[in-house]
Amino acid sequence: MVDDLFEIDADGNALLRVHVQPGAGRTAVVGRHGDALKVRMAAPPERGRANDAVRTLLAEVLSIKEAQVELVSGESSRTKHLKVSGVEAADLDRLLGLALEPANGPGGGSPSSSRPTDRNPRRR
Repeated sequence: MVDDLFEIDADGNALLRVHVQPGAGRTAVVGRHGDALKVRMAAPPERGRANDAVRTLLAEVLSIKEAQVELVSGESSRTKHLKVSGVEAADLDRLLGLALEPANGPGGGSPSSSRPTDRNPRRR
């Protein structure tokens, strides 16, 4: 269960805690950072690009529209709070759990086995 990563507000929206590592090699959910979902963003932390990328990634992971993910706080911080609307708590728990499954690689959704391998024998 990952229900410690979010809270449900009075309106039934989820407030999700996210720890962002901007400027990473690729964008992915990589695990947990305390009581926050840890994500790596390929986008740089300039002019809100990493924030937009976080919203896009979460919408994709949760199979919802990007408009349903709103940055509530942490615009210039690595620690962000995002409001997710239109998703039941049980569904959010299940979908975040899937994104963090060990089968997706160490730490969650970052499959280490998906790294490109050097299959060119001349480069050895």
